[in-house]
Amino acid sequence: MAQVPQTFLDALAVRTWCGLALRAVGRAREEIDAINVYPVADGDTGTNLYLTLESAATAVEAVFAGYETDPAGPRLADAVRAMAHGALIGARGNSGTILAQLLRGMAQVLAADGAEPRCDGAGLRLALRRAADSARGAVAHPVEGTVLTVASAAADAAEQAAGDCAAVARAAYEGARAALAATPGRLAVLARAGVVDAGGRGLVAVLGALVEACTGEAVRETAGAPEVTGVPVPGTEGCDEGRGGPAFEVIYLLEADDAAVARLRDRLDALGDSLVVVGGDGLWNVHVHVDDAGAAVEAGVEAGRPYRIRITHFGAGDVHTGGPGPAPERAQRAVVAVVPGSGLAGLYTEAGATAVLARPGEPPASGELVAALRRAHAREVVLLPNDAELRDTAAAAAEQVRAEGVRVALIPTRSAVQGIAALAVHEPGRRFDEDVVQMTSAAGATRYAEVVVAEHRSWTTAGICQAGDVLGLIDGDVAVIGADVTATAETVLDRMLQAGGELVTLVVGDEAPETVAGHLETRVRESYLAVDTVVYRGGGQGSLLLIGVE
Repeated sequence: MAQVPQTFLDALAVRTWCGLALRAVGRAREEIDAINVYPVADGDTGTNLYLTLESAATAVEAVFAGYETDPAGPRLADAVRAMAHGALIGARGNSGTILAQLLRGMAQVLAADGAEPRCDGAGLRLALRRAADSARGAVAHPVEGTVLTVASAAADAAEQAAGDCAAVARAAYEGARAALAATPGRLAVLARAGVVDAGGRGLVAVLGALVEACTGEAVRETAGAPEVTGVPVPGTEGCDEGRGGPAFEVIYLLEADDAAVARLRDRLDALGDSLVVVGGDGLWNVHVHVDDAGAAVEAGVEAGRPYRIRITHFGAGDVHTGGPGPAPERAQRAVVAVVPGSGLAGLYTEAGATAVLARPGEPPASGELVAALRRAHAREVVLLPNDAELRDTAAAAAEQVRAEGVRVALIPTRSAVQGIAALAVHEPGRRFDEDVVQMTSAAGATRYAEVVVAEHRSWTTAGICQAGDVLGLIDGDVAVIGADVTATAETVLDRMLQAGGELVTLVVGDEAPETVAGHLETRVRESYLAVDTVVYRGGGQGSLLLIGVE
């Protein structure tokens, strides 16, 4: 059911917008990466936008978590400041850095001293204009036909719109869509490639999410490759197209005052191109393409305190975060898995996998997965997210590491027990494709369940549950509501084994009754002939019990 259009923007709407934007860019990420030809055809714009939005959304969620005991919840200013700060510290690439400044520009209006606790249509118009203008001001040499053009068009359309936030957001979205379709006519490199601007495509997705947050209605998808003639646009033949340009992309966060940053801009502008410096109030995100990466970092040291330094070599796809040194030989193949508890982390590690520990309620971000994929140090890596909610995050991490020359296969495991099944048939010695097929087949043949305690009263697929009820979830849906852990677990197991099975895997959490595993083992032995049972200790895994049947 569509919600009533929002006449205002508040903290909850900002939270909704962040989540929708993250999912929208996640869906479009591969398409955006594929059309990324400017300023450098490195195929990572969609991934960078996703990582930037992920950081923004995480920061907003942290604000709401801090207000859990306050019925009033956070203010609009709290939410937009968190959104902008999260994007700033997590910004990746040219596109992500510009998006961070767009969000910061909006926050400067929506969180200004004396700003209303809720933003109306007029306020949103001002915020979109400040966003576009501040992003353009952050780029040393703005180029038309890019995300800057799309942002300006969105702000222009918003200024012409009358009405509430829903009307303004929709006008901004439509204006951005029209400008995006016209980008090949303003930038010759796009026309020759037959694509629209990748950063602009990402911004349209973000604005589409804003429309949905305000109206409850999803917008139509925007195609990334309009029909173009391929003929250079007069007057743009001499534009910088990213060919034969600087060899390195340098990004870092910088603590410095305004005067030092002004000097830094001049120095970096002389060193390279694609210079974008965003931020303020003592914290900045610096992005530049240069041939002398050391000089770009050294300039940051002279200006203040640079950290989170990332240097990417465009030609080799090699990523450096420290000094040079001989790299050890890569292994041929590795497995990286997200696991929900220390016990399972030990199990996966003993089996030869690189484990990423997911703390209860704190799923790993893309950056953690990227670090783990690199830490595996292999030419081929199989990634097991072990959680349906991590699909987009894992895909973004895999795409980023693929760009560094590593072959990564993502197996869409939705539970740690599916990951155990996949790992059990893993054979590093066979061909990569065959190994991935066998692991995927084993995971897909494993039904999964978990037993948890309800935290609050809610509607479920099995009826209404109360806080403290024991819930049995099969393949992600609530199937049983009970009062006793062991009895509920037995009911769940019986339902799963009705369809047959050869092996039951039980992963017992720290909070589960000591007797539950023994009771279920006995149940299987006495009631299901030829079915084996294996038990593992999961540690603090969040759920009382994980069950796998294969």
